[in-house]
Amino acid sequence: MPLSRLNSEQYHAATAPFGHNLIIASAGTGKTSTIVGRIAHLLNNKIRPEEILLLTFTNKAAGEMVERVAKDFGKEVALKIDAGTFHSISYRWLKRRDGKVVLKQPRELKTLFRSVYERRSFSHIDSPTPPYGAHYLYDLYSYYQNTEMVQEFEAWVSARHADHEVYCCIYADIIEEFEVLKLQYGFLNFNDLLLQMRQLCLEQELGYQEVLVDEYQDTNLLQGSLIDAMKPKSLFCVGDYDQSIYAFNGADISIIGSFTCKFDDAVIHTLKKNYRSTVPILSLANTVISHNERIYPKELEVTRTERPHEPTLIVYDELFDQYHAIAMLIKQSRTPLEEIAVIFRNNASADGIEATLREQGIACRRRGGTSFFDSKEIKAILDIYTLLVNESDMMAFIHLFEYAKGVGSAIAKEIFIAVQKLGGGSFFQGLFEPDGSIENPFEKRKLNHQLGLFDDFAELGNRGRFVTLKFEKQFFDNAVLKHPKLNRDGAQFLYRIYLLYKELKKLSQPQAVIKKIAASLIYNDIVETLSIKRGQLADGSIDETLKSASAKRIRRKSLLLFELSKPYSEHERFLNAMVLGSQDLTQGEGVYLLSIHASKGLEYKEVYVIDLMDGRFPNRKLMQRGGSIEEERRLFYVAVTRAKDRLFLSYAKYDKIKKSNFLPSQFLYEASLIPKDTQYSALVEKAASKEE
Repeated sequence: MPLSRLNSEQYHAATAPFGHNLIIASAGTGKTSTIVGRIAHLLNNKIRPEEILLLTFTNKAAGEMVERVAKDFGKEVALKIDAGTFHSISYRWLKRRDGKVVLKQPRELKTLFRSVYERRSFSHIDSPTPPYGAHYLYDLYSYYQNTEMVQEFEAWVSARHADHEVYCCIYADIIEEFEVLKLQYGFLNFNDLLLQMRQLCLEQELGYQEVLVDEYQDTNLLQGSLIDAMKPKSLFCVGDYDQSIYAFNGADISIIGSFTCKFDDAVIHTLKKNYRSTVPILSLANTVISHNERIYPKELEVTRTERPHEPTLIVYDELFDQYHAIAMLIKQSRTPLEEIAVIFRNNASADGIEATLREQGIACRRRGGTSFFDSKEIKAILDIYTLLVNESDMMAFIHLFEYAKGVGSAIAKEIFIAVQKLGGGSFFQGLFEPDGSIENPFEKRKLNHQLGLFDDFAELGNRGRFVTLKFEKQFFDNAVLKHPKLNRDGAQFLYRIYLLYKELKKLSQPQAVIKKIAASLIYNDIVETLSIKRGQLADGSIDETLKSASAKRIRRKSLLLFELSKPYSEHERFLNAMVLGSQDLTQGEGVYLLSIHASKGLEYKEVYVIDLMDGRFPNRKLMQRGGSIEEERRLFYVAVTRAKDRLFLSYAKYDKIKKSNFLPSQFLYEASLIPKDTQYSALVEKAASKEE
């Protein structure tokens, strides 16, 4: 049984009485075993599996824990445990309540947000500070939702960014219109899932006897308020304040820090025995992290007794010399490639090491940069598919029109709304059988000088300008072609959408849909646009070899998506799997190239932490934008504690491309790998000034 395999500290935590238990589980101390042991204890004490909620930060982690429970209690029992991320659990509950939930990725909602933003003008405001761009304002609003429970957005921005106070009423109006559009079309983003789930919890009892929370140190105020709204009879939280690395996403370390103040019956359990790393690796990690303020006291014990390798610092004169040398070290290593990880703080570092590994013929897979599902070619296929399944999905339409030259998101939004109007609320009705009695399907523009809304809509255009494009008569007669700013490229693009959906409406299987989209004229246009862009050289010319190679890679990705669609027989299930599960899918084989955030919770025999230069790691730019040296130090701690047997730390002194010199990272001094000197003092002063 799971409990019999625990050490005394883990067993004491796993069998703690009902109440508010916080388990401080440092890297490699067996937190997963403790959580599984806790679930076993609950089941042994007649708690029904459906009365247990397990909240994790990845669905993969939840799945692994449920599998371990299944080994002792059977699959039928284990699968009744409600386990998953905050978002997936909320999605399931809201789907039970509403029947259908239209979940959107942030990049899709940014497209809708931009269509609202583009209708505003800030030129009438005299200010030395330029307004925020659409994407930054969207991210700021998302951060606000995750971190602010009281203030309205306008007041919150004014208080934090005084130089933007003159724009705040426009910002707030953009947000208001954006939220109205989301409600109108039934769109939810990840924040909305939690906000609606919190409201659901306030309205009804969910029936959980205990809620278990993994990675508790990374919860933000919104997630914390959701846990509070559940009012669990018992709460079992597992985390480590030294591994809190999601401040950029609103994670609030004070949530784990204030546990004993918040709950009168709080009990703290500390797991001290480290089973992962050797003494020298753990000693280095603890030496550096000890520079951060201690929230809960802890002292780790290493259980491994074999003769260890000391962590190795490697210094190179030039940046790419570092990448080449690491590639050669990996090539000569006796460690299996799948047990090796190269961990980076910045994507620029990953680009360099990936190129040199491939140059040496070393297979590698990358996580933490642009994923398969974030690639433009896959997004485009899924946007086409999404509109087929949900004809009210304006965002999918707007996003597709980014490939139509000269048609911005604001115009695309107006076209979509007009087609819906011509179809009596149905997009496809308006596309295939429009109401011919409607002469002008376009909305009258709002006017509000203060909110940046101006009337710039010209007279209706003449469809005759498109006569040479030889459209089918049914399409040519559509009043949507009267939009005055719809150019020939846009009209042609809309026609190809029309032709494709005539075919897609006949198909019922996800596989068939993916195959038809990939072979369509509109997708050929998208492939051509992307491959030209990726084949463009610095002087603007097109390298045909690069362009051809890019087109082949795009086609290979569409084939992979075709393979992923095979197990599915329902459109909606396939699409939801792509939205909710895409972050847990990893492609490729060989050495792992990981951002520090992507490496969280993983372990490897051999680890290389690269580009440990001041400015890159710690990342001073991010510190200026609200980060901190403490957060960067926690990132360093997470990176080095991924290593089980061998740890290599590296930095370069010079970048010949940018012609810039580097100083060693502050953390190398703190680890006593470099003697402290005047340079170190300067770095500490620099960090202090950034904090101020």
